[in-house]
Amino acid sequence: MTTIGTPLTSGATRALLLGSGELGKEVAIELMRLGVEVIACDRYADAPAMQVAHRFHVLDMLDADALRAVVALESPHLVIPEIEAIATEALADIEAGGVTVVPTARATRLTMNREGIRRLAAEELGLPTSPYRFVDSLGDLADAVAEVGVPCVVKPVMSSSGKGQSLVRASSDVAHAWDYAMDGARAAGTRVIVEGFVDFDYEITQLTVRHAGGTTYLDPIGHTQVDGDYRESWQPQPMSDAALVEARRIAGLVTDALGGWGVFGVELFVRGDEVLFSEVSPRPHDTGLVTLVSQELSEFALHARAILGLPVHQTPCVPAASCAVLAEGVGVPSFHGVADALAVAGTDLRLFGKPRVEGRRRVGVTLARGVDVDQARGVARDAAASLEITLD
Repeated sequence: MTTIGTPLTSGATRALLLGSGELGKEVAIELMRLGVEVIACDRYADAPAMQVAHRFHVLDMLDADALRAVVALESPHLVIPEIEAIATEALADIEAGGVTVVPTARATRLTMNREGIRRLAAEELGLPTSPYRFVDSLGDLADAVAEVGVPCVVKPVMSSSGKGQSLVRASSDVAHAWDYAMDGARAAGTRVIVEGFVDFDYEITQLTVRHAGGTTYLDPIGHTQVDGDYRESWQPQPMSDAALVEARRIAGLVTDALGGWGVFGVELFVRGDEVLFSEVSPRPHDTGLVTLVSQELSEFALHARAILGLPVHQTPCVPAASCAVLAEGVGVPSFHGVADALAVAGTDLRLFGKPRVEGRRRVGVTLARGVDVDQARGVARDAAASLEITLD
């Protein structure tokens, strides 16, 4: 796609976002900068990307008929899944009808289900992973834990942001892990994956951009997670030359197998020079929020360029970090201490505009540059600590 029309005219180039959270918001902004008409969709009104899009729709994206109806109404040129909870059978039909699904309907189907992507990586591509088993019942879970060994990690095959994930340290934890996985699963009756615990040195996200000119690998992003959910990230993550080569080899094999254009977030465990595949998202990754401050072109700008068929160039990075801002409770968030959070030069902030908090929710991110990643991480953490959030 090398010609772009004018938004809100008959010649507009239209992109339909399926998912309108903070990552979708940044994608929407970058597409609009390039003259694309953006329609945002999510299950609730006033989601972050809806606040910047040309228009929006509220629907259950697991409802295949509702999804097909929105596509029929809007006639988009691009359908861009930004979350996992989507009726993938509808995406296959939409793609077959001539609409480009980013990166592909197959890639979305495989990666929204941990079983699909793990079997592709380990069994078809032969990539190194942690030991794993898939189970359908509490009894099978107990057997799988005994086989894989403790400690091990139990997750629903369909979930996101760490929902339903727990660490099993003893056989007495199995029943709780099963119940927690069922509560956190995205669909009733979902399977569970048991993963052997990997004693890794660190974990990275290898952002990989597939585009008309080939494949581009960004500098590796280090990150920390709590209960499977991102808390901090930094770029570049120091690693040996051998590990970096292996990380990019694995990322290339996985993303080539998935196909299509755009940014992929390939999550990897690193132990010395050894690299193990963990997961992949066929879209910009939450740990990649650091690229908003570390690179001239963020992962979101690169995603927009790639899916439009525009040139993508290698983007060097400077040492930088991000720190998630969390709110806990029930209500509409207000942010205090914003000036304090931005007091240090080289610091930035994104407040996502999420309309409501119920429980614990990521509502913003602080961003910082530094002379090295350690300094940047400290500045980003201090900026986050400067913020006080009240819920009204």
